[in-house]
Amino acid sequence: MKVLATRRYPGPAWEELEDVEIVSLGSLDAPRPEVDALVVANEAPPLELLPGLRVIANFGVGYDRIDLVACAGRGVVVTNTPGVLDAATADLALALLLAARRRVVEGDRLVRAGAWTGSWADGGLVEELTGSTLGIVGLGRIGRAVARRARGFDLRILYTRRSRAESDLGEYRELDVLLAETDLVTIHVPLTPDTEGLLDASRLGLLRDGACLVNTARGEIVDEQALVAELVSGRISAGLDVFAHEPHVPPELVALPNVVLTPHLGSATRQAREAMTRLVVDNLLAVARGEPPPTPVHA
Repeated sequence: MKVLATRRYPGPAWEELEDVEIVSLGSLDAPRPEVDALVVANEAPPLELLPGLRVIANFGVGYDRIDLVACAGRGVVVTNTPGVLDAATADLALALLLAARRRVVEGDRLVRAGAWTGSWADGGLVEELTGSTLGIVGLGRIGRAVARRARGFDLRILYTRRSRAESDLGEYRELDVLLAETDLVTIHVPLTPDTEGLLDASRLGLLRDGACLVNTARGEIVDEQALVAELVSGRISAGLDVFAHEPHVPPELVALPNVVLTPHLGSATRQAREAMTRLVVDNLLAVARGEPPPTPVHA
């Protein structure tokens, strides 16, 4: 199998691909008929340049930029890396909640600028996490990991998801009701045609004054301009790890004190990234042997 990768991936498992011959590392800018397998990270693969493609191994859980229907029509297997980054992403969601709610980054800037002269009470007091209500939009693997962590803060947990199945991790609510009842909201749904723009201007308007919104899923799930308007107004705060047009960040957000911005760090731990590489390699080697891959994605 001849493998083309858009970059080198971390961990010892990557070295095993030498046995199947990595063609090159880099971008696709010309036809590559010799390529059997492609490794991408949240990128749209140009299928027209890869006539011999057999498998796309996506380094990540989200595969919204891969045309699954087109791949199925050509017999191209698509895989992803679920499960192994749940803890890392849940940790970051809680970190963003704490940082935004407790104004950690704003305080850091104040100290570094030499502007701290004593008590910061004049800057406005904030609400504690303890005793607040957390709304989890999407109670999948990552959402459940967030809920388990949130219990340590004595948070009341509400959730919404496609199926209304009961969970001992919290209380089910329809999305609009959840947004209106919660102090903190964290998003953990995949980007699909149904979830794109899910939190539009009207739904953002349902958030309580002083609410905090965290997004570690996909930027396109939230109407970004409507969110910017809410943040500029100062009515809510936010912790954002994802954006609609990455790596572009709306310039209005950069100077705002009520938003914490991180550069898509959800899975950026050594343990998660090495485990993701392990899954990518296992998927590729399985296809090379003519076996079903461990974590296929179906249209």
